[in-house]
Order: sequence, then C-alpha cells, then structure tokens
Amino acid sequence: MRDNSYQAVMARKPEIIRQATNIDYAGFESGGLAFDYERMMQQAAYDIDEMIRIQRQTGVGSTPLLELKNFTALARHLAGPGKGARIFVKDEAANPSGSFKARRASVSVYHAQKHGYPGVVAATSGNFGAAIASQAAIRGLKSIIVQETFDSRGLGQPEIMEKGRACEAYGAEVLQLTVGPELFYTFLLVLEETGFFNASLYTPFSIAGIETLGLEVAAQTRQLAGRQPDAVVITHAGGGNVTGTARGLRRAGCVNTAVVAASVDLSGLHMASDTDFNRKSFTTGHTGFGMPFAINPDRADVPRNAARPLRYMDRYVTVTQGEVFYITEMLASLEGLERGPAGNTSLAAAFALAQQMGRDEVIVVQETEYTGAGKHPSPQLTFAKENGIEVRRGHPTENVPGKAIVIPEHPGQIAAREVDLDKVRHSYLCSVLPKLDKEKPGCADIEYLAAETHTSAPAVEALVHGILSGR
Repeated sequence: MRDNSYQAVMARKPEIIRQATNIDYAGFESGGLAFDYERMMQQAAYDIDEMIRIQRQTGVGSTPLLELKNFTALARHLAGPGKGARIFVKDEAANPSGSFKARRASVSVYHAQKHGYPGVVAATSGNFGAAIASQAAIRGLKSIIVQETFDSRGLGQPEIMEKGRACEAYGAEVLQLTVGPELFYTFLLVLEETGFFNASLYTPFSIAGIETLGLEVAAQTRQLAGRQPDAVVITHAGGGNVTGTARGLRRAGCVNTAVVAASVDLSGLHMASDTDFNRKSFTTGHTGFGMPFAINPDRADVPRNAARPLRYMDRYVTVTQGEVFYITEMLASLEGLERGPAGNTSLAAAFALAQQMGRDEVIVVQETEYTGAGKHPSPQLTFAKENGIEVRRGHPTENVPGKAIVIPEHPGQIAAREVDLDKVRHSYLCSVLPKLDKEKPGCADIEYLAAETHTSAPAVEALVHGILSGR
C-alpha cells in the first residue's frame, strides 16, 4: 500500500509534478543558482501566433480597451498645471469566465487535452479555478479545483465563497479546505491519484498565455491614443500578471513603457495564519502574496516558477483597502462600470499616478476581473466588521491592515505609495544566496541574478559583496 503520510507525499513531489506537467525542469538547470529561464519559456510553451489561435478557439482575448474620460477629468482637476494623464482600462472581465485568468487557463487546458490528460487540477482561491473550469468545460475535460476556503471556525470570505460557486457552475469538482499546509498536500494527492494535468498558475503555459494581453494593450493604445502607453499598472499577487503582461509589451516593442506593479498593503498579516486569514478583506492582489513571490518566486507548486515579477518591475506601489473600496464605488458612479477589487487595486494606484504625469501621456490599467454578489464592497465590509475590523471614513494613512479599513473622504486623498525596489532586490538575494552553501556566485550566476533583479551585473556584485560580508 502506498504511504500517503505528509512526509511521504512531499518526498514524491518531484515525480508527481513531472508526471503532471509533462515538463522536465531539470533540463533547464545549469548548476549553482542559474537556470535558463528564456529557453524554458521558448521550449515548454507555445509561440505567440499559436497562443492567439488557441485562445480564439475558446473566445479568450480581444477584450476592449476603454478610456475613462470622467476619471481623467477628475484627475486633472486634482493635479497641478499641465498634469493629468489620460486613463484607460483593459477590460478583462469580458473574457469567458470574467477575468484575465482565462488567458493562462486557455493554454494550460489546451496543452492538457493535446497530451491526452483526462482532466485538469488547479490549486487556487478562485478566479483561476473558474477560468480552468470554464476552459475545461468548453474542451470537454474534467476539472478539480482545490480551494483554500475556511479558517478553523469554518468561516470563509464572501468573495472566496462566490468563486467556489462559479467553479461548480462550470462543472468543476471543488475541494474546499482550511488555511495551512493541507492545501498543497491535498493538491499533490489529487494529482497522483487522478493522473490529471497540473494546471498550475506558474507553468510556462500559464504565463505565456498572458503575453497576448500585453500585445493587445500595446496595439489598442496605439490605435486609440496614437502612442504607446507611457505606463501600464498591473495588479501584483503571485507574479504571473506582471510577468506575462510585461513580456507581451516587450514583444510589441514598448521598451519605454513603465511597468508598474500595484498591490493592496496588507503588511503584517500572514497568509498561512489561521487567525489572519479572515482579517484581510482582499483574497488576491495584496502584498501577502506580492512580496514573497517577488522575493522568492520558486515557492510555487512547480520546481521553477515561470512568473518572475522582479525581472519586469520598473516600480512597485501599494494602496490601502479603503482606497480600493472608494475607487470601486467611483468607477461605478462616474463611468458606469462595476468591476472586482483585484483590478481596482491597479486603478486606485493609476488614478494617483496619472496626477503626476503629463496631460499628453497615457496610463493603462488592467481591469482584471468581473464583480458579483461576493465581490461587492457591501458583503466584504460586512464580513470585515463581523470579524472585528473597524470600518470608517477618514484619511487613508490611518488604515491598519487587519485592524482598520479607512475609506477616504475625498478622491484627493488617494495615493500610490512607493515600495523601495532596492530593498526588495536585497531581500531576493538574501533568499537565494544560501543555496550556494557559502560559495560565491560564479559569472553565470551573477548574470542570472542581474536579470532576476532587473538591474546590472556590477549592481548585483555590490549587493552580494555586502550580504556576504555581513554574514
């Protein structure tokens, strides 16, 4: 009889993942720290024309780019003379399952079907699960979604519950678990017992599927505004959104477009903590995922994560939960659009950043997801109050993650707060250098780390010297 203890299943993880992804990750390793990221993306995924063809088969992509003229007018009213960039949103709610996750799911499910897998499995809090279930339904495959849903009291957030219902509506079997290590253990067991494909958020198929989004942003902005986007603001959680969109922008020649990652500031809350799990009112797009995946991208359910956000960030900013709730209401009342909190995280940041940019410039926001009964501010704020969170009006600087959601009194109070990327790079290097077991990184490692940290080899060498000297 097979040993299904936690330790035994974790020990079988490399073989389970290899069988469930059809990727030999070891073939891209080169020793030391480095691995050949670009070769992995080129060989394991599909070329861009093939991805567009795959996505068109199931109605994914070609979503509209909308100009928010009333947002722009308000930003210009609040900004200084000559300031106030035009604000556009890429409306990804128009995808079949209502979010940009359909792009990454479409390629993964196609790959699973092409290679004869009987079904697909995904571990996710929801939007990606719904996208996988939707794409699997179109292609006639079975799907199982493993969802981290409850704290130990059996309470789940309205947004997570809604996402679970969406997965079931598309025909998926949904396994709802409590927060903690149970998720990954169960996920591996399901993969092993079913022989289904691992539709991970972090495979090359998943990340490459988002590149079409960056391509469309570039082409539509040129068509509507007559220029490349000066900045694209992308909600950052696990890194796939930033990585895929930025790679698509590069493919389209947008070398001068600033890639701005944006997250809700949930500093101090631990995502795997039973007590903190329901003290955050956002299930994604927050620093609880954004920071660890920037610092240690290979903490994923595959050996080498294809989402490597620090490679592509020009800036990283945060906003508060209260600011996102405010901008959600503002989008509905000024532009007649209701969309979910993940995309409105970027929109809150973009509204503030637009006021610092020239009137002839263009800022584009990825409006990543639909909204619905569980995603509206009302059920989210009610749940927060029920879990002891103070909800009130005031200045956003009074917001305290896990304790107080402070909704602005005026749109002029909304701000995008800069994260020091040099500190993030330092933390990244501190997380990877111990893998060398006290050896100094070689030339190949330095070049790899320069790409990983979106900086230069001399800059990496200086940072590494400082870290090793301090040991």
